[in-house]
Amino acid sequence: MKASNPFLGKWRIVEMEEWSRDAFELLGPAHFTFDEEDGGSFRFIAVQGFMDCCYGERDGRPLVEFSWEGQDERDPACGRGWAVLDGDTIAGRIFIHSGDDSGFTAKRGGSGKAKPRGRR
Repeated sequence: MKASNPFLGKWRIVEMEEWSRDAFELLGPAHFTFDEEDGGSFRFIAVQGFMDCCYGERDGRPLVEFSWEGQDERDPACGRGWAVLDGDTIAGRIFIHSGDDSGFTAKRGGSGKAKPRGRR
């Protein structure tokens, strides 16, 4: 029997290292969603993908590492990423293969409060 997954559910991206909120919410609320099947999905800017997740610990905190495939502006894309859990916040980094990478922070829930638009 699997232990309860602390990442399960939707996480609203509230900050990204490389892009302003106007950019990362170009197509609507940016998010990560983790499902019960060790998978999930995400969207930010015009990048969206499906994740294959592995769970563990880093420095005593819950960790998710993932590979992903999807699209970047309708072109095929893939990459990897990771995040650690701290209460109702996850923080990590996502990589686009042969492209950009960015740190991110996300809050639990589909409508978590984010910084006002236009601020980084």
